Amino acid sequence: MHRLYAPGAAPGALELSPEQARHLAVLRLQPGASLELFDGKGGRFRAELVASGLRVLEELPRAAERRANVVLAQALAKGEKMDWIVQKATELGVARIFPLTTRHAVVKLEGERGASRAGRWRKIAQEAARQCGRADVPQVDEPRSWEELFSLLRAEPDRRGVLLHTVSNDLRLSAAVRGAPQLLLAVGPEGGFSTDEHERAIREGLLSASLGSLVLRTETAGLAALTVAMHVHGELG
Repeated sequence: MHRLYAPGAAPGALELSPEQARHLAVLRLQPGASLELFDGKGGRFRAELVASGLRVLEELPRAAERRANVVLAQALAKGEKMDWIVQKATELGVARIFPLTTRHAVVKLEGERGASRAGRWRKIAQEAARQCGRADVPQVDEPRSWEELFSLLRAEPDRRGVLLHTVSNDLRLSAAVRGAPQLLLAVGPEGGFSTDEHERAIREGLLSASLGSLVLRTETAGLAALTVAMHVHGELG
């Protein structure tokens, strides 16, 4: 069944937005066609296409809450790498994507540029949620600072912060995330976190952990870390 992102969906008549209408036109659906709507907050609905828009028929059972709630604090990456990370992290079940401004990151997104890019990432997350069957869409922030990351962790004391370190050490990521269903995974840029960033993060209570001996690209490391966390908590594998 075709799926459509419809924020605020509820039983009754629903007028199509221009974007929704374009999407349905591409699918060449005719009145009477059945669709599944999702509101981005976990709600799912059965709907029927009619001449005037959509008729939302009923709310469908909500999916079980995920065992792990993971924030991916991803250092800004150049080119289309961030697009890729947002898309695949959504498919893997991330709860929030926190683009992080770091010292060694080549990309610098401030002000309107950051807001514009975040808007693009949110659309990518919505489309990825539609394609992978999620009824919720992860929160995607504008580029944030280290101070904002530390503030998030202070505001959520049950959330364990883990800093991915490129050098193999005694603490593996699988051990660092075990027993903590609320997580924040901080992933550095291609050049890694600076010494000052690493030391400050440790002082702020983040654990330093590694994925092993291999050095992964930033767009691979974040997704690999997310996969490990979801596996440990029974969401994947």
